[in-house]
Order: sequence, then structure tokens, then C-alpha cells
Amino acid sequence: MTSVNIMALRHSAFYSPLLMTMAGGFLREVGLEYTYQVATPVLTIEKQIDAGKCHLAQSAVATSFAKLESGQPTTLRHFAQINERDGFFIVARNKTDNFQWHNLIGKEVLVDHFFQPYAMLNYGLKQTGMDINQLNVIDAGDVSEIESAFRNGTAEYAHMQGPVPQQLEAEGIGYVVAAVGDLIGPVAFSSLVADMTWLQTDMASQFIEAYKKSRAYVIAAAASDIAQQMLDAGFFPDIDQDVLVDTVNAYQQLGCWSNNINISQQAYETLLDVFEYSGRISQRFPYDSVITPVTNA
Repeated sequence: MTSVNIMALRHSAFYSPLLMTMAGGFLREVGLEYTYQVATPVLTIEKQIDAGKCHLAQSAVATSFAKLESGQPTTLRHFAQINERDGFFIVARNKTDNFQWHNLIGKEVLVDHFFQPYAMLNYGLKQTGMDINQLNVIDAGDVSEIESAFRNGTAEYAHMQGPVPQQLEAEGIGYVVAAVGDLIGPVAFSSLVADMTWLQTDMASQFIEAYKKSRAYVIAAAASDIAQQMLDAGFFPDIDQDVLVDTVNAYQQLGCWSNNINISQQAYETLLDVFEYSGRISQRFPYDSVITPVTNA
């Protein structure tokens, strides 16, 4: 069978619709095998796609804004959504049943400073009447360094993507108290990206068929079945099964995945709102400057 080469900007159960395209056998059903790797600072998604070593990747529409801001052309097209909600949680060191967002004011909070999670948290807090400057924000580094810092006693709260918060809760180290996605609602958060040359191939059509089936599956299936198949595929060797089940269930309940794989105009406009508020874009770029919807999705 022909192999489709897939990359990920980050590896997380948050991207279950893509992971299950592979783990759930949906690619095999359309005659495709796969390779999968996570991007690094050296092996970036754009470089690998441009070099023909990667066919498509998990990314985010907002990754194209930097080039647009500088006036440079971009060959990458975001053709389908993965998540239509922010997928970050607030983890508290101490268990509480009545968390309110204003509880974060003046507290030490480990915040993921990667461009999109930070901008989303900033915008989400605005919806509560707060400002991120009211928090004692700590930048500990990348995701593993944030987790390590929290485990070692730094901060009262942490801002993390699943399944790390759920793992911390299972170990009694922290407790999930809120989801940023609840504050923002539908937004063009994470996407699938490729170049137009590949999108016009038969392989792209086969992949899209498989991806549609995978999305429908992760919306309707039991979280336990999804988690088991991803574990069987070797995607999360260091995560407990119950933790992975809890993570998938959390994302299902949050409403991250919908049956329409296209990135909606409304979700894109909210993304522009987020990045305008954070001062990361100077203009509202047209929808079709970065997005090419899949026909009849």
C-alpha cells in the first residue's frame, strides 16, 4: 500500500481525530499505510512539506499569521479542522469544588507561553473581566518543563494540555478545575495543513475520506474504546489507560470535535479576535488567504 507521511506540531490526545485515522484502521480501509513523526525545531512542518518528505501535518491556522504579517507568501493551506475548542486545562495544586476564574488573581500560575495557548488564555480571561497581568505568570519553558516545575512544587496553578493534567490528577498531585475552551467557545484552534499540490492528488482524497470516518467515530465512540486503540498503536506508552480514557472523555464533553471537517468562517473570525486582542496581528487576514476548505465535507 502507498504510505501517507504525517507530522504533528504537538503530540496529544487532543488530536484524537487525526490519531484515530491511523490507530483506528481508517487509512487501511482506503488503501493507505502511514508514517508519523512529531516536528522538532530542526525538522519543522513547513520544511518537511516543502521538501516533499511530509504530505500533511497537524498544525494551527494561526501558524500562518507570522508570514502574512511579514508580507511573505505561504504555500501551506489549512484544509480541515481537528479541534474547534481550546484544549488547555487549569490544574490546581489543591482540590476545590467551587473554582472561579478570579481565584487566579495574584496567584502563581505556570502558563504555556507557546504563541497560541498563551493568546487563547489571555483572550479567555478577558471574557471573565480579567486581565492576564493580574496573575503572577511563570514561564517555565516547554510542556515537559512546565510539568516538571509543577511536580516539583512550583506555582499554585498550571495551564496544560491533556493528558498531563489528567495524569497529575490520577497521581494526586493536581486537580483539573477549569477548561479554557469553555471561556472562548468555537474557534479555529488546530488544523490539518498541506500544500495545494498534494491536496489535488488521489492520496489526499483517500486521506480525507478516512479522516471524515475517524472524526465521526471519535465523536460517537466510547472514550475507553478510543483510548485502547491509541494505546495499541503505541501512541501513548507512558500514559495510564484510565488517564487516557479520562482525557478523551474530557475533550468529547468539551465539544472539540464536530462532524463537519471544514474550518468555519465563524471559528476563523473568533481566531482573529483572539490574536487581535493579544496584539499578535495588525490586520484581519481574509479567510481564503490561509484556508482551503474541503469540498462537500
